[in-house]
Amino acid sequence: MISVSNVTKHFDKVHALAEVNLDIAAGEFITIVGPSGCGKSTLLRIIAGLVSTNGSVMKPAKGAFVFQDAALLPWRNVQKNVELLMELESVPKAQIAEKARSVLQQVGLTGFEKSYPHQLSGGMKMRLSLARSLVLRPDYLLMDEPLSAVDELTREVLQEEIHTLWNKDKFTAILVTHNVAEAVFLSNRVVVMSPRPGEIIHIVDVPFGDDRNQKLRSTSKFTKLVSDISGKLRTWK
Repeated sequence: MISVSNVTKHFDKVHALAEVNLDIAAGEFITIVGPSGCGKSTLLRIIAGLVSTNGSVMKPAKGAFVFQDAALLPWRNVQKNVELLMELESVPKAQIAEKARSVLQQVGLTGFEKSYPHQLSGGMKMRLSLARSLVLRPDYLLMDEPLSAVDELTREVLQEEIHTLWNKDKFTAILVTHNVAEAVFLSNRVVVMSPRPGEIIHIVDVPFGDDRNQKLRSTSKFTKLVSDISGKLRTWK
């Protein structure tokens, strides 16, 4: 479980977050949406421990972060990028290559082990970033708009792949995005934030099961929920 209590944040004269409280169950997938500048990414970084706060955050010890930029090491090939965290965590050498190959297979990068980041498409770079984050089997995964730089078709494919990965291992997932349809497709709950100073104004349950696929996007229930959440956002613009 992740518990966020009375989280506030000021940057000099900017009041970024105001009294944010949120409990996230183990194995839950939630998405945070809100207008630009409302503090979504700041909240994610506070949960990660990258930014300080006057409030408190309780979370499992083992987490991972996927940023907008895949942040790959250009001098290491695909497999070596995945192996890096295992090397830093002193995973036995005999296990490192096998674990890397396994997670690369999960994200569809088998056959690209010897390729370098500059040889990969945007979608492949994000798959590699996900593989690197998941190889140590974290208890929770934080994602800050990881799909914002890819085209719409690739984005939908990657959404399905992220859902499959989460559905397999049931790590706790927190995603920040501006894309409401993405939030609805991936989440158990969607957290809607107000303009700065950001606070939670709505938490919307997503009534779809674990079987999420392309057909879901065209259903009336899906499009209505996307419209309803978009409407909640528009009332604050």
